[in-house]
Amino acid sequence: MKNRFLLILLLSSIFCLAQNSKPENTTIKIVIDSAANRMIKKPLIHSTSIVLVYQGKEFIGHYGELEKGKNNCPDNETIYEIGSLSKTFAGTLAAKAVCEKKLNIEDEVQKYLPQNYPNLKYGKQPLLVKHLLSHTSGIPNMLPFEANTILQNFTNHDTPAKINQLFKNYGQKDFLRDLHKVKIDTVPGYKYSYSSAGTQLLAFILEKVYKTKYEELLTNFIAKDIAMQNTKISLSNQEAKRLAVGYHSDNNVITSPMPQLPWGASGNMKSTIPDMAKYIKFQLKNNKIAAESHKTIVKFDDEFSIGYLWNIATDDKKLGTFYIHHGGVPRSQCYIYIIPKYDLGAFIITNQSGTNTAKVMEDTLNEIFEKITQTGNNG
Repeated sequence: MKNRFLLILLLSSIFCLAQNSKPENTTIKIVIDSAANRMIKKPLIHSTSIVLVYQGKEFIGHYGELEKGKNNCPDNETIYEIGSLSKTFAGTLAAKAVCEKKLNIEDEVQKYLPQNYPNLKYGKQPLLVKHLLSHTSGIPNMLPFEANTILQNFTNHDTPAKINQLFKNYGQKDFLRDLHKVKIDTVPGYKYSYSSAGTQLLAFILEKVYKTKYEELLTNFIAKDIAMQNTKISLSNQEAKRLAVGYHSDNNVITSPMPQLPWGASGNMKSTIPDMAKYIKFQLKNNKIAAESHKTIVKFDDEFSIGYLWNIATDDKKLGTFYIHHGGVPRSQCYIYIIPKYDLGAFIITNQSGTNTAKVMEDTLNEIFEKITQTGNNG
């Protein structure tokens, strides 16, 4: 009896598959389980959740323990911080505005600002909305400026506390004040320079376009158009109890959640695995809004372009053109892939954020993609 109990305990800690036991799906399940169970044996990684959508079929798996030794496997109710994947939602909202003729990405940013910002141009070339969408605006990654300095030492154990303190009383008015201090040092539209602040500014523009607060605009859209009921920027007290704990770098002490950013569009969204499955399906259906969001705005080279805050990769001949984004906060990291050639999409997340976390997730997904595309398994 004791051995049987230990076996059940072991299985629950390393393998908590959440869905789909049809025999014809066995091969794909085995592929996902195998890769995920290898992943959670990597240094510092002890849990992951994965959703794969392949040719209309959905596969969800939860593995490991959120807290080592506590046997608390994540599940479909677990709420995760998805970090910069929030930007793809802002890009999708911008695409919706374009489809509804409410926004033109050739518009000058200044058109929507409450004050004059003569600094938001280079020579006679003003910043345009498309520059915010393609990370070619020249606006620094973060506002306030001090955040960029702190994040240069991301793996330091005190980084989360410093970020929390910096944003504790930093609101939208502070952001718009600091925007006056930005200096654009190159012609917009050509040089890729990742900017979370640019996404925040886009959220402000969308508020002006729709005359609705960004968070309300976002929540209403994804609930109505994508049926994502558990994805939002702000959580209720009850929802906060379901928020996954997480770890920063090699610190074994649980890290506090990401602080609230102005508008929250660049990195404050939270979601569940079933909701992310819905988001993948929405992107794969490639309806009018999704198709607009996938359009190339700037092509940097033969391997990399960018759409409405979607990275567009063309470097893998086997996968074809696909859409990808990484998300990371000091206590979780994730990836989303949309691969139209195979009618395939994936989301992976772990409650640890360190130097090697992204590569570990990439390797796991690449192993899954390689085996699925090799077999041509139709489920």
